[in-house]
Amino acid sequence: MIAEPQYPQKMTAEAYLEWEATQEFRHEYVDGKILAMTGGSIPHNDIALNLYTALRPHLRQKGCRVNVSDVKVQTNQNSRYFYPDLVITCDPEDLKSRKFIQNPKVIVEVLSPSTASYDCTKKLKYYRQISSLQEYVLIDSESMSVGVYHRGEGKMWYYYGYEKGDAIALQSIEFECPMELLYEGISFDPE
Repeated sequence: MIAEPQYPQKMTAEAYLEWEATQEFRHEYVDGKILAMTGGSIPHNDIALNLYTALRPHLRQKGCRVNVSDVKVQTNQNSRYFYPDLVITCDPEDLKSRKFIQNPKVIVEVLSPSTASYDCTKKLKYYRQISSLQEYVLIDSESMSVGVYHRGEGKMWYYYGYEKGDAIALQSIEFECPMELLYEGISFDPE
């Protein structure tokens, strides 16, 4: 039998950052609570890597960078830390940071059956509170479908849905990616 990990009931952000640095597995932090991260499927990983591979040379020319799932994003001063599947920043302070990103421009989550609801509701709510965030991308790992939330004026956010044959557009970084490239090597046939 494998013992369930024991987490403190509540923790300050400072204690979380110190504790998290010593942990073997990643944990997100929301308003004092510790949330264990789960591993993703092979398609989940491949989709994130396909997008990363397409983004990296494009962003290098713009003085921006893209990081994958092992980089924390601070969404609210000292109360929430997440590990998105990809995060893009062009902020000079973030480009020098060694601990976490504070001013992301684009956040990407690859949806899995166990995380889709959370990523589409609570994380959407938390991420929209980041003043620097321009786009939140949700990529389905079970079908060829992508949703992009794009910041408008004030509190307005626009939603764009993409399907097979479309090219995903990320306006904030002047980037387009064909859906077929994003899902290259992904099979939706059950094993």
